[in-house]
Amino acid sequence: MTKDHTKKFVTFEKKAGVSFTDRTLLQTAFTHRSYLNESKSTGEHNERLEFLGDAVIELVVTDHLYRDFPDSHEGDLTAYRAALVNAVTLGGVAETIGMNECLLLSRGESKDTGKARMTILANTFEAVVGALYLDQGYEVAETFIVKHVLSQLKTILDLGTWKDAKSKFQEFSQATYGVTPRYETVNAEGPDHDKNFIVHVFVDDTVAGEGTGKSKQEGEQSAAENALKEARRGAKK
Repeated sequence: MTKDHTKKFVTFEKKAGVSFTDRTLLQTAFTHRSYLNESKSTGEHNERLEFLGDAVIELVVTDHLYRDFPDSHEGDLTAYRAALVNAVTLGGVAETIGMNECLLLSRGESKDTGKARMTILANTFEAVVGALYLDQGYEVAETFIVKHVLSQLKTILDLGTWKDAKSKFQEFSQATYGVTPRYETVNAEGPDHDKNFIVHVFVDDTVAGEGTGKSKQEGEQSAAENALKEARRGAKK
């Protein structure tokens, strides 16, 4: 780890309100696979930590939503959770607390902006949570998630952005056809670290929309959004 990156990690810790005992875990959390491939380093990239952190975030968010909204049904709770843990929310939080400056990326990946960078930041946020969980346990990770992720819920509810494309299309499909749509990943293209998932959404046995994304969830949202667009076009004819 260079002195420059050590300084950046310290700045991040102060901004995020955490202090790692094992700084190696933090470095791994910020290390993208592309960085290791380019630098020929023998270190570890962050995908295993991302896998762990994703599960910890999901549990903490689910637990708090279940306890805080005793009168909400499963569908709304699922939509709240999806709005909190998607790439836009997590990537935005990651950017706010200074993760962007700490990323260890290849020269090519470092040029990415917009949606691609937001996905990298969201994945890194999950990896940092995984690292924090290993470093200091569940309660510290929970406090971090509550502070930075669950704190976004009021804005999400106020703006109504918790009703994502999947939620909206489900409401439309049930009201129009009396059917709950189902999603199927029909193809996955590209290398493991940069896959592109192609997803179809079905109403009964009919494909209502197709979408693509860097994750199955993103592909499902894209498919639902396109299905809604097709439904609106059909209604105008």
